[in-house]
Amino acid sequence: MYDIIIVGAGPAGLTAALYARRAEKHVLILEKDTFGGQITFSPKIENYPGYAAINGNELADMLIEQVLAQGAEIELGAVTKIDAENDGTKIVTTHDGSVYRAHAVIIANGARHRMLGIPGEAALVGKGISFCAVCDGAFYKGKEVVVVGGGNTALQEAVLLSDGCRKVTVIQNLDHFTGEEKLQNILQKKENVELVTSTIVSGFETEAGELTAVRCTNAGGESFTKELDGLFVAIGLAPDNEPFANIAELDAGGYFAAGEDCRTATPGVFIAGDCRAKRIRQITTAAADGSIAALAACAYLDEQP
Repeated sequence: MYDIIIVGAGPAGLTAALYARRAEKHVLILEKDTFGGQITFSPKIENYPGYAAINGNELADMLIEQVLAQGAEIELGAVTKIDAENDGTKIVTTHDGSVYRAHAVIIANGARHRMLGIPGEAALVGKGISFCAVCDGAFYKGKEVVVVGGGNTALQEAVLLSDGCRKVTVIQNLDHFTGEEKLQNILQKKENVELVTSTIVSGFETEAGELTAVRCTNAGGESFTKELDGLFVAIGLAPDNEPFANIAELDAGGYFAAGEDCRTATPGVFIAGDCRAKRIRQITTAAADGSIAALAACAYLDEQP
């Protein structure tokens, strides 16, 4: 029996583990995929306090080493179900049938970026494909980039990139942009921005494992190739929260409807990081959630008879 089981080993989950261990709680972290989460896709992070620049994998390794040094346990396993028994015990089941028990659970399973579904796409993440202009935009100063998407996120990314890039092309598959008109007006006035509608990205061209161009097809069936230095995919995030809908309420977008206190309606179940419904998703906000959720979980445990 653990005091706290943490689902997810991204910045939120690892920070939660750090705080929980410093409160001398018995902690298990279960991670389904990549220890470190989304930050491992960033070749260079320049917006994390204390570091002028750091590789995402480096930061992830340091977080994991810190948590392990504090005595937390980490295991690889995709959590498929969480149940709460009448006595408050939480039953956590993984894909291979393993069952773990804890008095409290912190769900920090993150949210994955929606991808285009083009063969070879995953291998190019960090090698020309990015998902965050705030994180990676500075690497493309004076260069040419393409943003795929037409909603607010894509348009905001394009506005940010246009301040430093030589050329920004925004490609939308619909015949119109769905983002705010104000953002569209800002982009339309910029000489270094091109807005392209009714067009899909259908393929990639690479050199030495790096993305060099995208192949595109418009609504009329015409194809063309667009050379670039970087591609920003901004077609939304996809939370993987459905398996836990029985124990924590989801909003219309599939995110956990937990507030800044990271609590759920189920006693002893807490939410942290990108899987939570919120406006800003950054490493720092994930870490903040992790500390809040852990302290709340520790307080909950200390209140139990």
